[in-house]
Amino acid sequence: MSSRPVRLWYDMYSCWPFSVNQIYMRYRRPRKEKKPTTTVEEKKLFLEPQYTKSQVIDLDIRELVRLPKGLELNEWLVSNCLSFFNNINVLYGVVSEFCTNESCPIMIAPCNTQYFWYDDKGRKMKCTGPQYTDYVMSYIQMNIQDETVFPVKYGQVFPSNIESIMHKILRYLFHVLAHIYHSHFEQLVFFQLHAHLNCILVQLVLFSYEFNILDSKEFTVLEDLISELNIMPSSDSHKAAEAS
Repeated sequence: MSSRPVRLWYDMYSCWPFSVNQIYMRYRRPRKEKKPTTTVEEKKLFLEPQYTKSQVIDLDIRELVRLPKGLELNEWLVSNCLSFFNNINVLYGVVSEFCTNESCPIMIAPCNTQYFWYDDKGRKMKCTGPQYTDYVMSYIQMNIQDETVFPVKYGQVFPSNIESIMHKILRYLFHVLAHIYHSHFEQLVFFQLHAHLNCILVQLVLFSYEFNILDSKEFTVLEDLISELNIMPSSDSHKAAEAS
């Protein structure tokens, strides 16, 4: 008795002029064809020749970043770090009204690079452009005001980890520069400050290479601009600097 319903079910469908598979093929929902994805090439206004040739000074910046004779290394590193902080802070202040949570919902840089902030506990945080920049400037300001990190009195010594602090500060400042190039270069052109931006980038890159502060991978997002500005030292000279 238990096999009878099964046989009837089979006999009923076996008399159809087309198979169950044919029914499925006829009435199944057609698959949606995937539209070919096209990669939109990123427009980089800062690479246009009239902007890459803009300079503020005619001096060789390579000479400006080198350690002066008789000056202690850490003193030189800190003084230049303060200069980078002040200059980048001023330039960002010019475009800050254009850098909002709505216009810059993520901290983005060229090559679709997104920067994340890590808090004191190492937790990764997604930030808007102004939020990330505020974290950067607040972190640097906190270190500047800490005399155990940036001593200002005679006889005070720099902490043993001063180089790692310099690395972190310059890395954060470069992120802000990269964001300005990606999202706010047009505004700086309007205010005729793009040459100042290029000058700061050149100095930061050369300074970093001179004292081996940032790895070349840090500059990948702006490597095309760095190449156009002809500021990247040759591999041989860089190896010689590291050996010395």
